[in-house]
Amino acid sequence: MMWLRSLTGRTVAAGLAALVVGGTVARADDADRIFDKSTVWRPLTPNDKLVVYGIDDPEVGGVACWYTQPEKGGIKGTLGFAEDVSDISLACRQVGPVQFKDKFKQGEVVFSERRSLIFKSMQIVRGCDAKRNTLIYMVYSDKVIQGSPKNSTSAVPLMPWGAGDAPPRCGDFVKG
Repeated sequence: MMWLRSLTGRTVAAGLAALVVGGTVARADDADRIFDKSTVWRPLTPNDKLVVYGIDDPEVGGVACWYTQPEKGGIKGTLGFAEDVSDISLACRQVGPVQFKDKFKQGEVVFSERRSLIFKSMQIVRGCDAKRNTLIYMVYSDKVIQGSPKNSTSAVPLMPWGAGDAPPRCGDFVKG
């Protein structure tokens, strides 16, 4: 029970640190579960699945991302003790007129989610290719002890939306 209190304290501290660093970061509760597809059948416990989630960029209106990630079933998966693999795919698109809410740093975290009880997390980060006026999103999974090379990238070229309005230049909203 002592480890649970310690873990909860660390989780709260990490959340507060994210707020202090600045910017809005979407969390797992903010993702919309779109659908899933079973990949491994298990007779008495939930199946292993590939699950598709959708999120809106919290700092850039008019941009949404969808990611697919595997979720373990079985007893460990049901109890939250299974470490999910790092294979995550990503697709981001412009879904309306783009509106930047604030300036952002290159590589700023847009979305974050734990992938195991303690050691692994998944993050979606955002950058700007100012030359091509394109937002770049990258998803990756990392471990506290060792990194993970698994990643995926998606690009969102900023385009006019509606009658005649030119899209904003993402380079105008990059800090530093």
